[in-house]
Amino acid sequence: MKRRSLGLNAFLNGLKSILNLLFPLITFPYVSRVLGVKGIGIYNYSNSIVSYFLLIAALGISTYAIREGAKYRDNKEQINKFASEIFTINIWSTLVAYTLLFICLIVFTNLHDYISCILIFSIQIFFTTLGTDWIYSIYEDYAYITVRSIIFQIASLILLFIFVRNKNDYLNYAAITVLSSVGSSIFNFVHAKSFVKIKLTWHVPWKQHIIPILVIFASNVAIMIYVNSDITILGIMKNPYIVGLYSVAAKVYTIVKNLLSSVLIVTVPRLAMLMGKKRMDEYNQVLTRVTNMLLLVTLPAMTGLFMLSKGVILIISGKSFLAASPSLQILCFALVFSLFSWVISDCVLIPAKREKKVLIGTIVSAILNISLNIVLIPIWSEKAAALSTVIAEASMMLFNLYFAKDIIKSIITSKNFKSNLVSSLFGCVGIIFICWLCDIGWQNWISKIVSSIILSVGIYGSILVFCKNTTIVSLMNGMKEKIKK
Repeated sequence: MKRRSLGLNAFLNGLKSILNLLFPLITFPYVSRVLGVKGIGIYNYSNSIVSYFLLIAALGISTYAIREGAKYRDNKEQINKFASEIFTINIWSTLVAYTLLFICLIVFTNLHDYISCILIFSIQIFFTTLGTDWIYSIYEDYAYITVRSIIFQIASLILLFIFVRNKNDYLNYAAITVLSSVGSSIFNFVHAKSFVKIKLTWHVPWKQHIIPILVIFASNVAIMIYVNSDITILGIMKNPYIVGLYSVAAKVYTIVKNLLSSVLIVTVPRLAMLMGKKRMDEYNQVLTRVTNMLLLVTLPAMTGLFMLSKGVILIISGKSFLAASPSLQILCFALVFSLFSWVISDCVLIPAKREKKVLIGTIVSAILNISLNIVLIPIWSEKAAALSTVIAEASMMLFNLYFAKDIIKSIITSKNFKSNLVSSLFGCVGIIFICWLCDIGWQNWISKIVSSIILSVGIYGSILVFCKNTTIVSLMNGMKEKIKK
């Protein structure tokens, strides 16, 4: 198989995520103003309920398939057999998910007010299984995914402005969201035939696949609990207004987190392949680059978002959502913990087949998050939900660090990593100073944000160059070489 450039893959996946970022930045200000706090609350609460059943349908299949499938991708017969087995398991898990969802809708009467929205979102369950995204990760085909995203985002944008016009159109908004997912999944399934031949099979080696899948699934459940339990518990203990406020803060936080992780997620199949084939020198080189790059972008993103949180909320959702600003500032601190935790789990522990260690950390973090939510939400409402997320993410990162210390100790204790950390922190001080100056100098929030971002990028980059940050120096040298060629 032709080896794809990690740099190109990172660019393409980053482009896709930038589009995923721009799409909510265009649509969410419109939707939040049209639907209001209550409509947004119903939409997000229904979505959070269905997300649990999406998780059941998904099991730990995607992560497991990428890890194992990366080893088979150069053998057509083996990958066809493997993909058919995984797809068959996924179909069975999807049937279980739908069965449990319909039982819950019958048993829990408090869900009846949301039943229409929940049923619309539930369509995603089957089509997400049909989409087989893991095949594209195994083959590192990010060009197709990027083009597909552009097409369906444009279509969704047009439909949104046509069919979402007043506060009662939250069902239309849900349907448009689902339509985009359904269309993408259908195209995925058809296009996947260019890589593998998938078919349902009765000859599945369940014992071989199901144990690691269920261990990864248990970890994903714990992660989902402390990702979605905030909104779920807020919906139970408070009201749609409070859910709407927190949803905006969580939405901005998630957009930024996904954008940052997307540039690096393309390395997961490559790292899984290198570790699976015991090419540890190459593995350590790639992992070092990933860790240093994450450090380079995460700290300034956290700092800038914290300083500009009020303006970001104001521009995206309007004055009625301004009370969400403190929650967003708290969530900013979760960015660093969440992204480093993700790198260690997906790029180190899971490729090393230590998914049981990931499970331990996620269970403890989920229990901690739920406990804090139950205790603190009655007192501090949405701010308590944000704080519990930060603590849970920090807990998860510490557990992952402990379980992976024998693999990554040489990387995070190296002089190079420490030097990069110090230079990034100095750069963040520069960002704080710039944002403070722009806050004083401009009255208009758009002017404040634009000038803060442009000047912050300049001051941060200058400080990194002055401190001889190895990551930025390496990037600059690479660009010089390409320009010369």
